[in-house]
Amino acid sequence: MKPWIPLFLIALSANSLAAQDRQPPASIARYFTPPEKWQNDQGSFRSPLQFNDGTMVENQTDWKRRRAEIYKQWQDLMGQWPAQIEDQDLEVLESERRENFVQHKVRFRWLPEESTEGYLLIPDGQGERPAVITVFYEPETAIGLGKEGRDFALQLARRGFVVLSIGTTDATAARTYSLYYPSLDDAQVQPLSMLGYAAANAWHALARRPEVDADRIGIVGHSFGGKWAMFASCLFDRFACAAWSDPGIVFDNARNSVNYWEPWYLGYHPKPWRKRGLITDSNPAYGLYPKLMQQGRDLHELHALMAPRPFLVSGGSEDPPQRWQALNHTIAVNRVLGYENRVAMTNRPDHSPNAESNAVIYAFFEHFLMAE
Repeated sequence: MKPWIPLFLIALSANSLAAQDRQPPASIARYFTPPEKWQNDQGSFRSPLQFNDGTMVENQTDWKRRRAEIYKQWQDLMGQWPAQIEDQDLEVLESERRENFVQHKVRFRWLPEESTEGYLLIPDGQGERPAVITVFYEPETAIGLGKEGRDFALQLARRGFVVLSIGTTDATAARTYSLYYPSLDDAQVQPLSMLGYAAANAWHALARRPEVDADRIGIVGHSFGGKWAMFASCLFDRFACAAWSDPGIVFDNARNSVNYWEPWYLGYHPKPWRKRGLITDSNPAYGLYPKLMQQGRDLHELHALMAPRPFLVSGGSEDPPQRWQALNHTIAVNRVLGYENRVAMTNRPDHSPNAESNAVIYAFFEHFLMAE
């Protein structure tokens, strides 16, 4: 595998850069431009181009320093990751032939002391191929064994991508949902950040496969998985691009599903946990989340860490067109770096994905990962 060169220092690998120098295909080009109502509207969000001392980023060199500042602040707030697990291979447990690909059930370590099982889908063909990691409550839904419209792994494998599907099966069954390090009773890292860490370890294991081009690995998830994919791709810059399906891309205390305050996301506190639901005087948030509110922080700061890597927001009920106010800040960062067409959003009325919104996700990955 190639040595790790931070992507924010080299923009992107040659394979991905070639795709990004071209205009997006007509089928998805319009999603990279905000509707007229939201063009240049940055809302009340603090610009990620502003340093803590109040000075502004003027050029690419400045952005390297500002990016490091943002990254450090968030890692300090959420808790530092353990050392990443870079030297492991996916252990194949069983295999079966499906359609145009082989499906392997696999095991790997995603936490220092915890392994997980998922599915590796390898399409027919020779040589290194682009790959995508899919994340959800469990790995079966993405391979086509769950709710309709969430079979991202199956659909991407049909299109020639190597895919690794992972999910928090045990935590979902226990209704703790996330990952807790070093333990559920004494988590030292916010659980949503640890999901990002687990996805980084999945990237390392997947990148060692001979069928995979390590420079062309993306990540996608819906809802809970969308939050997971967002934090993973923002915090771990080896993901070449990402698609986030209706996670709630910024804090919104009025939306029950944009619930970053819950203890399995950014509001960890020891059990007994708060009653699930909106923040009220009688049911407040605990842990880090109130501190983030007091500091006026929001997730657009993390979005900016993606630049110049591309990302797509597949918006539904939780991410309406107004979210362009936050996305316009990452567009501004990309322009400082000299890039256009790196931030896209589709919008549908419902939370659930549909055929049209998913088609854009697949075309997005084909453009940024598969185009030569």
